[in-house]
Amino acid sequence: MTHGRRNFLKQSSALAAGLAAGPLAGLSSAAQAADWPNRPIRLVVPYTAGGSSDIIARLVSKQLGEALGQSVVVDNRPGANGNVGAALVAQATDNHTLLLCDIGALAISPSVYTKLTFNIARDLKPVSMLAYSPHLLVVHPSVQVTSVKELVALSQRSQLNFAVTAIGSAPHLAGVAVEQATGAKWQYVPYKGGSQAIADTVGGSAQVLMNGMLATLPHVQSGKLKLIAQSKRTRMPLLQNVPTIAEQGVPNFESGTWQGVMAPASMPDAMVARISAELIRIIRAPDLRAQLVAQGAEVVTMTPGETGKFFVAEQTRWAGVVKQAGIKLEA
Repeated sequence: MTHGRRNFLKQSSALAAGLAAGPLAGLSSAAQAADWPNRPIRLVVPYTAGGSSDIIARLVSKQLGEALGQSVVVDNRPGANGNVGAALVAQATDNHTLLLCDIGALAISPSVYTKLTFNIARDLKPVSMLAYSPHLLVVHPSVQVTSVKELVALSQRSQLNFAVTAIGSAPHLAGVAVEQATGAKWQYVPYKGGSQAIADTVGGSAQVLMNGMLATLPHVQSGKLKLIAQSKRTRMPLLQNVPTIAEQGVPNFESGTWQGVMAPASMPDAMVARISAELIRIIRAPDLRAQLVAQGAEVVTMTPGETGKFFVAEQTRWAGVVKQAGIKLEA
């Protein structure tokens, strides 16, 4: 193992530990959690209604509320690629505020934004991963292509508007990664969330879109969007006849929407552990799992510690794409 590799592993382990650790632990944490929750819980979704994170939030909120004995209210707070809602949760001190977001998108923020109003490793701690849905590369039905190769060739001779949830978002970086690998050329058009990006692509204002399968597949099934490829390394069971981007000339390519829950760093570990256990139980239930699979998502659960390590891996993976593309934004 090289010296650089050892240093990277040490840094990754330290950051993951920081993400998973909290200021209170052990008996003091358990004591604080004894009479918790004592009022409704706010589940902040930092994107517009109708996107993948919002869909997951509304699927789990009712059952989580029943398990905890208090209602769970979904609160959409879009803006700045999810950072507005994330900052709101990072600053919460009431122990009744949680964040349900695209973990991959949140991991991109430190590389893209020159200054954030919060520090992810310091101000947030992971609770659990919940689900994954690959990005679908789709086009408006009027676009006369049926493969990634044809789409790349068209983009090199004609301007194509590529709808993204936001500049610096996971779908945007996925599009950039395809550009870097194939020589494609898009004109990125940013929106405030996946639902708006989908709507404009359906309407024809944008011609190309990469977005989470969970929110995008219904529009493919209705014929309003044409599916070119899926971004998982291997084909999803629901789309066995649709080739992956990796199969179409971009080896090992994978991107997608990773839904997870994070809490303010001030929330005691006993509360985090309880929420994590309940969420894992809820999302793994056969009926909910079947519902997600039917819509194009996979259940992917992780403990707080495992979620922290995954977050570090995503942060590292996308930092290289951001650096090569030279993407920098103000917070």
